Amino acid sequence: MSADAFEVYGGKPLNGTIIPQGAKNEALQILSAVLLSEEDITISNIPNILDVNVLIELLSEMGVSVNKINDDTYTFNAKAVDPDILLTENFKRRAGHLRGSVMILGPLLARFKKAYLPTPGGDKIGRRRLDTHFLGFVELGAKYHYDKDNSFYSLSTEKLIGKYILLEEPSVTGTANIVMAAVLAEGTTTIFNAACEPYLQQLCGMLNRMGAKIKGIGSNLLIIEGVQKLGGTTHRLLPDMIEIGSFIGLAAMTKSTITIKDARVDMLGIIPTYFQKLGIHLEIKNDDIIVHAQEKYEIQTFIDGSILTISDGPWPLFTPDLLSIILVTATQADGSVLIHQKMFESRLFFVDKLIDMGAKIILCDPHRATVIGINREYNLRGINMSSPDIRAGVSLLIAALSAEGKSIISNIHQIDRGYQYIDTRLQALGADIKRL
Repeated sequence: MSADAFEVYGGKPLNGTIIPQGAKNEALQILSAVLLSEEDITISNIPNILDVNVLIELLSEMGVSVNKINDDTYTFNAKAVDPDILLTENFKRRAGHLRGSVMILGPLLARFKKAYLPTPGGDKIGRRRLDTHFLGFVELGAKYHYDKDNSFYSLSTEKLIGKYILLEEPSVTGTANIVMAAVLAEGTTTIFNAACEPYLQQLCGMLNRMGAKIKGIGSNLLIIEGVQKLGGTTHRLLPDMIEIGSFIGLAAMTKSTITIKDARVDMLGIIPTYFQKLGIHLEIKNDDIIVHAQEKYEIQTFIDGSILTISDGPWPLFTPDLLSIILVTATQADGSVLIHQKMFESRLFFVDKLIDMGAKIILCDPHRATVIGINREYNLRGINMSSPDIRAGVSLLIAALSAEGKSIISNIHQIDRGYQYIDTRLQALGADIKRL
């Protein structure tokens, strides 16, 4: 039996309090931004997860001084960075496994006028083009070369010059990368159709504390006045909104009472609303979310009585990372919902496992699935399954915790990439889960 697996006995209601980890997607941006300065930058609430740890190791190999203060707090100093390390075979091999490694391009280009990167990896959830990043760099005055034989990108510039940039898509990582390049460019950069996710707001706020001049934070129009150099700062990551949504879905599916502490409700946008549309009652108390045990929950319809559609989109629309959680949560609801995954064409391919467990789902095409809630007429049944990506993996884990009998979930390093100590934290709530 695989050592890379969880053994789960489901059907138990859980109870207790859980604190969400620091935000994975924010961490990858913020950690990359340390390359912009020669001074100390202290970052707290860093999640202890595979993707983040790999990026910290990569930064260290590039010459960043990494000082661990405690479990979730590090001080970084990038004074002695050598961008040519990126040309070594060892670095190419390691960086190629992490999609978040693309975020180092903007800072390196801004500070050293050159940057290199192998084609980054990550989840197999469909095409995730890098055009937005590179077209933005070209607009600022960079030249790039793609070595097709070795899947390797090179960027160089004599100097970056601010410009008006209209993005083809409001890519979060693309916007972040261009912002990090533009803060040290000559003149003013205007980015229209910029992403405005909370994580990007956090990045811009941190850069401003380092001495950058960014206006329009939280909107899709960013105006960046280039500066000569950036200093040090301290920064605390937001709690992970995807974890928060996952715990809401988990509580509903397992008929559990769970308190999610320090959830930064003000930064969750429309996320709580969409779980409420599934009929889940949420109590917001100060900055905590309390999900009380519910015997049943009923999916709302549109005002005219037609079937509810939940789709993803760029912020402030619903995040694509939570659609798989919404989908699995709907399987035990009363009513039906059409899940429309617009942004990635392979993210719904895990539903065959839920169907094997007894869920009623029609996969219409790569982007759409109709869930016919079974209204707790029977429990899902435990099966052996494999986690295809981070978010689908946690959705299958939620299904297993609600199911009758034993489930084995293999390929769980995918879950570990995005969720820290997920087994021990769930055990503390009373879950019967074991890492094999």
